[in-house]
Amino acid sequence: MVLLIFVSILFISYASVIFFYTRSWKQFACYKLNTVNPDHSINFSVIIPARNEEDNICKLLEALQNQTYPKHLFEIIVVDDHSTDNTARLVNEFAGVPTNIKLVRLQKETLNSYKKKAIEVGIAVAQNNWIVCTDADCVVPKTWLSTYANFITENDPVFIAAPVCFTPRFFSAEKRNSALFVFQTLDFMTLQGITAASVFKKVHSMCNGANLAYKKDTFYEVNGFKGIDDIASGDDMLLMHKIWKKFPKKIAYLKSTAAIVETLAASTWKDFFNQRIRWASKAKHYDDKRIFWVLLLVYLFNFSFLVLAIASFLNLKFLFALLILWVAKTMIEFPFIKNVSKFFNQQELLKYFLYFQPLHIAYTIISGFLGSFGKYEWKGRKVK
Repeated sequence: MVLLIFVSILFISYASVIFFYTRSWKQFACYKLNTVNPDHSINFSVIIPARNEEDNICKLLEALQNQTYPKHLFEIIVVDDHSTDNTARLVNEFAGVPTNIKLVRLQKETLNSYKKKAIEVGIAVAQNNWIVCTDADCVVPKTWLSTYANFITENDPVFIAAPVCFTPRFFSAEKRNSALFVFQTLDFMTLQGITAASVFKKVHSMCNGANLAYKKDTFYEVNGFKGIDDIASGDDMLLMHKIWKKFPKKIAYLKSTAAIVETLAASTWKDFFNQRIRWASKAKHYDDKRIFWVLLLVYLFNFSFLVLAIASFLNLKFLFALLILWVAKTMIEFPFIKNVSKFFNQQELLKYFLYFQPLHIAYTIISGFLGSFGKYEWKGRKVK
């Protein structure tokens, strides 16, 4: 009985949080790009850390060269993180013709966060005050920088988080319909919806490094990555929180379909778990206690499924409670993911939502645990 009461309390708390996110997402109006009188007053430096991205970097550079924003108003800085493939050569081929692309190479040194170092080096050579970050395996829409420029002029932020989605365009039909792609796309959409709702309501510092922007002088004003530079992950959210502490009213989310950055989904289950463990690893370093307690609640709620499953071997009433909780979790979450999927135009995946719940619960438990106590491999490096 005590177990069922505790699980009920967890469910009510979890449901309240999901209701809050759902209501906040609905209240958050989409930003519309002004195509009649576009703003051309902002100069950008686009920074792209890259390690062994020969299969992807050209797609991103081509997308950046096709921006509707005037080319003389932005530069592209690719920071090569000790690539062992043709990444640097391909970037140099782009930079060899009249262009606004610059290649910078990291010096050899032992670090725990090479990506933060790459961004730091890119910012140091950037000529413009607005830094826009994305990843080398991404593709940006042609209206990306134009949308940022208009939004900055109208809202005067110092830090902007923006939407990211997994793209099916570079996958075969077989892979697009695979359990791996569908599952991680649904999971990632949920995270993106929570990010937007949280920043809109100013309750958490959440963002994704594949699509964010901030002022260069703001970066230096908070001493950049100092204090978090030994943490392997967190070049996005941990930095965002540092900036939020100094400029709490200057943090914004750009909820616009004209600014959605597409990124590649993990190609194997091993890569997927390594990615999620890497994301979870920064949770114990959050100075933002607001998000820490939410993450703890989410983890305990999902862990309660495992507890009920074990208890069901002793008494079948716990199995019945487990099935009810599974359905209740789905019913609570579905309205939220349904609204978010419309924004990303991926409603066709909703039919799989119920069936992936057990896998989602299992991965949350495993990645949360290993993110705190385990190791993972990323970009050919083993990270503690």
